Amino acid sequence: MTGEHSLNEKQRPDLSGETSGLGLVTVFTGNGKGKTSAALGVVLRAAGHGLRVHIIYFMKGDFPYGERQALSRLDNVDISHFGHETFVDPANVRPEEIAEARRGLEKAREVLRSGDYDVVVLDEINVAVAWKLLDLESVLELLRNRPPDVELLLTGRYAVTELMEAADLVTEMVNIKHPYDRGILSRKGIDY
Repeated sequence: MTGEHSLNEKQRPDLSGETSGLGLVTVFTGNGKGKTSAALGVVLRAAGHGLRVHIIYFMKGDFPYGERQALSRLDNVDISHFGHETFVDPANVRPEEIAEARRGLEKAREVLRSGDYDVVVLDEINVAVAWKLLDLESVLELLRNRPPDVELLLTGRYAVTELMEAADLVTEMVNIKHPYDRGILSRKGIDY
């Protein structure tokens, strides 16, 4: 199931050369917490400067993530989500899960071709590639063919070597200690 929030049509801000660094590819990966949170920090910063942002959630479906509710209130942030509310079993990927991931990738192509966005986030795409919901070459092609001035962020565990090599910036979140290890589950408003 897909949900989208639409932008109000606005002029892009004139940042007079301040965005000369736009157009890089960032990968946030690793087993530690904070990959999506790091990308959302970039989104918040970009939105605050008037940049236009599109976030595409892979594998997270309709789950009521708090950030979606907050970001949907921003005029310059669009959100699309693909996947089901239940988690994907990597040992038993279902055809409908592959179909949702492919729909997400097609949406990413459309968003990048549109010329309407300065920053695009592909949340959990690293996992979708690692678990074979998406073909690695299709994602690498997306990176190669993106507009040169669009900042592109890829999140999720298990980033494959080829995606990290194609990126300009790679940050690995390392799990040193996590409340889950003590039986503390995800907390509304903090973890989702």
